[in-house]
Amino acid sequence: MTTLINVFTVSPDRQDELIELLVRATEKTMKHQPGFVCANFHASQDGERVINYAQWQTEEHYRAMLANPEARVHMDQAAKIATDVQPRLFHVRSTHFTAPLEG
Repeated sequence: MTTLINVFTVSPDRQDELIELLVRATEKTMKHQPGFVCANFHASQDGERVINYAQWQTEEHYRAMLANPEARVHMDQAAKIATDVQPRLFHVRSTHFTAPLEG
């Protein structure tokens, strides 16, 4: 499994716009790419960051997505909204959770 953590810096007045674009791109394109597992979008409380936490079955699947022209269109649009984009690939080394709270 390969994990992408992509940190977007954005002006607070465009944070929602960026998240909406990323959600549309995921629903329309990314989740239909071979090897896609999941994507999560996080909005910082100060409005200045959006974090995309996405997982792919392998790094090769992720790299193939990068070469897909349809996916590139979405990534280029996101880069126009953000003032900085910092994607990095990671390996999950440890996961911890508890059962959901009832009620």
